[in-house]
Amino acid sequence: MPPTSPSLPLKSGAIVSISGNLEPEVVNAAMVAKAGLVVWSKGLSEQIGQHGITVNCIQPGLIGTAQIRRLYPDDERRKFAEREIALRDFGEPEDVANAVTFLASPRARYITGIVLTVDGGMRRYLF
Repeated sequence: MPPTSPSLPLKSGAIVSISGNLEPEVVNAAMVAKAGLVVWSKGLSEQIGQHGITVNCIQPGLIGTAQIRRLYPDDERRKFAEREIALRDFGEPEDVANAVTFLASPRARYITGIVLTVDGGMRRYLF
């Protein structure tokens, strides 16, 4: 893209999208949609960065929501977390909100095109 014209002032802004874990047990439409959001975020960051706008994506892990609590009752949650999550517990909605707040803030002005996992270290693969 051409450089910004000196007569046009730079603006600023932040776009933060929330995807999901890309380490599914099966490939399905939801995984494809999540991957698409990641690619869109990375591509858009390149296209609009010249305008001072950052674009980032957050991938939450298992967050203690009503749906997750139904899927992982107390004892199952504890066992799963001890086995699969480095920090040994599920996250809370505030953990994701804190990441969004940071990426949308002026403190993250030089961070763009990233995928930030907020998953307590729940990584099954080395990539």
